[in-house]
Amino acid sequence: MANSVRVSGLVAATLALSVAGASANERYSATDIREDIIGKRIYLATPFGGEFPLNYRPNGVVDGSGEALGLGRFAKPDDKGRWWIRGNRLCQQFTSWYKGAPMCFELIRTGERTLKWIRDNGQTGTARIGNNI
Repeated sequence: MANSVRVSGLVAATLALSVAGASANERYSATDIREDIIGKRIYLATPFGGEFPLNYRPNGVVDGSGEALGLGRFAKPDDKGRWWIRGNRLCQQFTSWYKGAPMCFELIRTGERTLKWIRDNGQTGTARIGNNI
């Protein structure tokens, strides 16, 4: 009996570790993007330590504001556009940011509420998944 309890505990611990390990560094699927990103505020980490919020609304609109980061001195601080999913990538196009050019991102889960993004031009960064909007 004691051996079966020990084995059961070992199996449970191994399963817990494998499930936790599977969630880190896993590429997002289209379903994952719909479940984990859409309807949420996503905070992009900036090189100078702040966070830039983007809202991925369920109706296909994405909007953001860089006012808290002082973007108004360099560019239009607020913009909105649209998002869509192509394959397993999240795509977006803003009205004026990035000169209105469409771009797509591969997303890689790095933690329960964190991710790495890789833009179609090779640029990379990190983000934090916030609350529902």
